Amino acid sequence: MLTSSWIKQLPLTAITQVTPVGGGDVNQAYRIDTATKPYFLLVQPGYPADFYAGEIAGLKAFDEAQILAPRVIANGQIEGDGFLLLSFLTSGNGSQRDLGRLVAHLHQHHEPNGRFGFDYPYAGTSVSFTNTWTDSWADLFIHQRLDKLAAHLLKKGLWQADDEATFQQVRTIISKTLAHHHSDASLLHGDLWGGNYMFTADGQPALIDPAAVYGDRELDIGVTTVFGGFTQDFYTAYQEVYPLDAGYHFRLDFYRLYYLMVHLDKFGMGYAGSVATVMNQILDHGLAE
Repeated sequence: MLTSSWIKQLPLTAITQVTPVGGGDVNQAYRIDTATKPYFLLVQPGYPADFYAGEIAGLKAFDEAQILAPRVIANGQIEGDGFLLLSFLTSGNGSQRDLGRLVAHLHQHHEPNGRFGFDYPYAGTSVSFTNTWTDSWADLFIHQRLDKLAAHLLKKGLWQADDEATFQQVRTIISKTLAHHHSDASLLHGDLWGGNYMFTADGQPALIDPAAVYGDRELDIGVTTVFGGFTQDFYTAYQEVYPLDAGYHFRLDFYRLYYLMVHLDKFGMGYAGSVATVMNQILDHGLAE
């Protein structure tokens, strides 16, 4: 819990109340009420202000793409803790079809030079990704994401030699498949699970907590399928605006694997079975081709 001396150092006046709220598994999060309006505060204890550089850049990219998301108010460090102060979006109810259209419009914003990556790394508390710019989506996804995760899992003892051997077979299938698939460098949310969207009080869909990167849009769609929270109306509306290419059902498994590997690395063996299941699905499909 924040101390009163910490709170007084925020660049706000007339703070009337500070309320802890859910902020995901990475940040401490608070609603800050002032005499005029509420704000949303994220705090990362023991980290510098630039812990939020990637999120800030992602939110600014969303704003430029006219995607509704919180606006950046301030960023800094107080008593050794990095913080990010955002505008507060009051929640309400809305349409999954509108959400599907919003995500499709996000993905229609492409990197001007057709390159994959981002100007800032993804900074996580468990594993981070460089987002180094590259001309190849497979290079970014396999070398900068999957390989990094596999090395982490082995180092932590969450994978053994047989898991690594299976992964290498899966990696070969992913590499060959992506070599024959055209990827556009779309602006991605990067962490599009059900907790990272909301509807505002007037029913508009909004995206929150981005891990933005320019990449293949199937990554975002694959992530939406892991934990639920998106109805068929979402996918129908998305396809109406920006249809996915043939064969996407199989390729979505690549991104489910990635997201489950992230969770295995972060939360431990509770995700080992899910990771193994998806790897076997990829092997079964790939070897049948």
